[in-house]
Parts: sequence; C-alpha cells; structure tokens
Amino acid sequence: MNSLLKEELKKQAYLELARRDFFEYCKLMASDFYKEDRIFLKDVCNQLQDFYNSDEKICVINMPPRHGKSRTSGKLVEWVLGINPDEKIMTGSYNETLSGTFAKSVRDTIASERTEGVIVYNDIFPNTKIKYGEASSSKWALEGSGQANYLATSPTGTATGFGCTLMIIDDLIKNVQEAYNENVLQKQIEWFNNTMLSRTENGFKLIIIMTRWASMDLAGYILENYDNVRHINYKAVQEDGLMLCEEVLSREDYELKTKNMNKDIIYANYQQEPIDIKNRLYSKFKTYEKLPPAHYIMNYTDTADEGSDFLCSIDYLMYNKEYYILDIVYTQEAMEITEPLVAKMMTKDHVGYANIESNNGGRGFARNVQRELKLLNNLHTKIHWFHQSENKQARILSNSTAVMNNIYFPMNWEDRFSEFARHVKHYIRDGKNEHDDAEDCLTGVYENPKPTNVLETRRESAIKIN
Repeated sequence: MNSLLKEELKKQAYLELARRDFFEYCKLMASDFYKEDRIFLKDVCNQLQDFYNSDEKICVINMPPRHGKSRTSGKLVEWVLGINPDEKIMTGSYNETLSGTFAKSVRDTIASERTEGVIVYNDIFPNTKIKYGEASSSKWALEGSGQANYLATSPTGTATGFGCTLMIIDDLIKNVQEAYNENVLQKQIEWFNNTMLSRTENGFKLIIIMTRWASMDLAGYILENYDNVRHINYKAVQEDGLMLCEEVLSREDYELKTKNMNKDIIYANYQQEPIDIKNRLYSKFKTYEKLPPAHYIMNYTDTADEGSDFLCSIDYLMYNKEYYILDIVYTQEAMEITEPLVAKMMTKDHVGYANIESNNGGRGFARNVQRELKLLNNLHTKIHWFHQSENKQARILSNSTAVMNNIYFPMNWEDRFSEFARHVKHYIRDGKNEHDDAEDCLTGVYENPKPTNVLETRRESAIKIN
C-alpha cells in the first residue's frame, strides 16, 4: 500500500471519528485549542454530546473567561447540524452584535471551501451546506430545508416566526453594572420565559452558557426553578489551589489580571460565585420550632406606594425584645383584596396592636382595615397609623444586623412565604434592587414604632398563643 493511500485512509478515519465524537470534531477543526491533555475541555465536549443524545432537557455551563465556553457552543452548533441537518437552532446573547457574530462564525465555517491539504467542514459533513440566497449573518438555512435552520437573537431582538429544537443562550449579562441591577436580571428572565421558551418545539433542548454574575441571573434562575438540570461548573482556581488549565490561564497571569480587580468580580468571573452572595444584606435568618409564651402580639404593615410595589403585612409575637414571625401577607394585589386579607390575618393571630404606615394612602388603608375588623367582630386589635419620615434605605441598612439577630421565622418560612423569602434573601447592599418592601417591613418589625407605654398599658389584655 503506497503512502498516499495510507494518508487518505488515515484522513478518512479522522473524519469518521469527528462525525461520531464531538471532542474529536473540535480537535480536528481547532487543534491549537482543543488538545487531548486539556481535560476540562474534553469533559465539556463529552458532557455536551451525552446531553444532546440523552432525554435531558436543560444544561447549564458555568466557566471562567477565555476557557472556550462560547467557542465550544459554536462548535456544538456546527457538529449538530452536521449529524442532523433538520435541527433548528436558536442562539441568544446580550445584544444583536454578539449574537450575529456567533451566527456568522458558524455559517462561515459550514460554508468554507475545500483547500488542498486543509481539512474543512465539508470534508467531515459533505451533505450539510448553506442554502444559497438565505444566508444572512443572523438567520440562514441549509440546502434541502424548507425553512431557516438558524436564528441569532437577543433580549432586544426578535424571534417571531421561528421555532427551534435546540436553544443556546450565551453570555446575557454584559458587565458588573447589569449584574447588580435586579431590574435587568428580571427582564432577562421574563425574556426567556415569555419569548424564548415560546419558540421551542416538542423535544427541544436548552443550553445556558454563562459566567455566574448573580445568584438570580438566568443560570441561577434555571438551577433554582427546574429539576434534573445538568450543571457543568468549572472554577479557574481549583479546590486544591491548582489552576484549571495552566496553558489557558497560568497562575502568574491570573494573579496579574486580578491584582487590582474588584474581589466581587474575581469571584464571579473566575470562581463562578455570584457577586450578590458576597454583597447580600442578610447573610442568615434565625428560625424557631416552638413559640415562647406571648408577651404581646403585634402587626406591622407597609402599604404599596406604587402599582408595582408589594403590600407587606407581618404578624409577630414579642418575647424578651425578640420577634417571632407568625404570618405574612406579601402581595401586589389591589387594596380591595389586601384589606380583608390583612384583617383576617390579624384576627386569626389575635393581634393586639397594629402599626400601619400612613405614607401614600396608608391612612385610608388603615381605616378600611378597621372597618373589616369590625365586620369580623374583632375587638382586640387596635390600629395605629403613623407617618414614616426616616430614609427607607438608611433604615434598612442600619438595622440589618439587628434584624438577623432578633427576628425569628418559622422553620418552613421559605416555603410558606416563598416570594417574600426570595426578595429578602437576594437583597443586595450595593446595587439596584427591584423591590424593598419586604426589607422595609421587616425593619419596621424590629424598630417596632408604638405610642409611649402601649405595651405596659395593654399587656394584661394580651391574648396568649397556646
């Protein structure tokens, strides 16, 4: 057998291996980056291929910068379209430019022409070709397909008229300012739920590829709200102190890059530890299994200032200057719903005294709650409305430690008051929070504003909890 024939047989073996194995495809197409000794890259590729062939629906990948997460997702799109030209793929990034660049790179790889001595895409997948006349940078089709095979979009773009079987969302958060902005994070989640998921077809698969900026970024939202999610998570600095890959990011370069970098960004970018975990206002909450004897049962209510705000009303038991949460109403419902709801809660818990902020319509709310209490034959709850003149943000921040040390929640509070729990657990000290109603009301419980000597004058008539 002559040498030319041997070389051709060897080449055909490599091509066949690339068709069958995603990592071998990556090695063949980008041998300078995808190397056999880069174990983490081989693992990512193997897991993605296994995920694609499995019954699993969702995969989340968190990796440090410059370690090939976006590059690998692009290679995956190329490989998937090679083995299944009928696949319909949608990718989303934080803006149209980035998503378009991603799409163009995949398109150009598939469309690359044969070159003597160089293996190109068409050598591996000769039946996968870009359809002439339908090959814009952000939306294109393959030959033989009756519709587009690929669409690139973003939260400001459009996905109308396109259905997908494989969705890849990559790098939605642009910078640390967005990571600190709860409004931006919430809009991205709404875009995912209301736009992207509506474009998926039966049997679809979803891959989220991100640096973990914030605990409630899209990756965090997926991990918290969906079951059976495959999570591929890599840190630049491993638990044993070694670098993930010295050839990609050496210890020397890592220390140089991070020497003057904000610690929060280091944790997020390189260690996949969301910045808001380090910056959360409340680090812990105390819980109780059994209530102490009641000294007095009170309520604190913060009415909704604007239409998007939450009404927060908390019933609590006081004992030795500690506060035990009994029940919470936390809702964006209209006043005609919340007024009887709060009155019923106060009646049920035998509240003796209720403080209701009178700012922005609170006095009217208090009067209506009084009316509802009379309808319930509740003669034991005294309503006191007052104007809160102190700065809300300053109150919340300055009392945060006292709140953690002196307020107790029931053991199952995160399940009972899930939306309230989500807000207080993710409230950050520095940054833009979408809501502060739960924190404001919790602070009010600790501050416990009341007329002078009210507890002493009414203690004897307090109703005990058995």
